[in-house]
Amino acid sequence: MQRYYYLYVIELDSAVRQKRRFRRANPMMQASLPCVYVGSSVRTPDERFDQHKQGYKANGYARAFGLKLRPELFEAYNPVPFRADAEELESYLADRLRKKGYGVWQG
Repeated sequence: MQRYYYLYVIELDSAVRQKRRFRRANPMMQASLPCVYVGSSVRTPDERFDQHKQGYKANGYARAFGLKLRPELFEAYNPVPFRADAEELESYLADRLRKKGYGVWQG
């Protein structure tokens, strides 16, 4: 049975901009664009979002500031057949969004 991996993007509450560590990682973020968390998982994006919010293997920013999934930013990449490809695409997508001016935290 083939196992697939999924990229996902979670929109973060703008209050995350107050976190020094987040600001340092995103010196070029634009106020007009949202902050997001980019990750990849063997779980579907909906399942993984719920896990973050429940605190299971959660990223602190995704748990505390996660608002909703942004499927228009990640659906085109899913599903991904191999973990290494999913991790590479995760980095690519995070870099791409950061270059556009999003505040990005990557899993």
